[in-house]
Amino acid sequence: MISGILVRAIVVIVSAVFVIGSWVTTGAPNTSLLSLFSIAVLACTILLLTWDRWVWKWKVAQAIPGVSRDLSGTWQARLESFWIDPNSGKSPAPKTVYLVIRQTSSTASVTLISNESKSKSSLARVVKEDGSWLLHYVYTNEPRLEIRGRSPIHHGSAVLAVTGSPVKRLEGGYWTDRDSKGQLKLTKRSKKIAEDFEEAREALKGAR
Repeated sequence: MISGILVRAIVVIVSAVFVIGSWVTTGAPNTSLLSLFSIAVLACTILLLTWDRWVWKWKVAQAIPGVSRDLSGTWQARLESFWIDPNSGKSPAPKTVYLVIRQTSSTASVTLISNESKSKSSLARVVKEDGSWLLHYVYTNEPRLEIRGRSPIHHGSAVLAVTGSPVKRLEGGYWTDRDSKGQLKLTKRSKKIAEDFEEAREALKGAR
């Protein structure tokens, strides 16, 4: 989120530049701009919030170098776990899960929803590293109460590589504090923000 402190700091800096500039060029400081301080703060706040919430997602804005890739929406994902069941000696079969990504130009959050649990990020960011966009996030997984005997609450992290502009897919690995790991591949997206498994499944029907 764009903070009020940041907005005020920008306005103060711009105002100071104009006052000092007028002082240097005319020999006397022009302080008339200071009377418009409140209006300037309001205007800057509206402009920055509009950018942070909506404008940065526009196709033209997405072409600007440095503007975060728009990943927001509900994604259908294939989750493949590399954990080995000690009883069978095999890994679980791949399963379909959903990642709900909420995003502004400056913040991101990730919720992974499966038929058994929900993971919510405590930290998430979309960053450009070595010319490629990545989604990093740290999460807490809370299984449904009836299965916590075999699947307790745990914590983990994931790094997903972003492909395409507009984004076409995300793919990468995850690790947990249960000494398990696996990979995720996201290929289908709906712009709707789902709240649970059934809603996510409905949102992705017919999506490409």
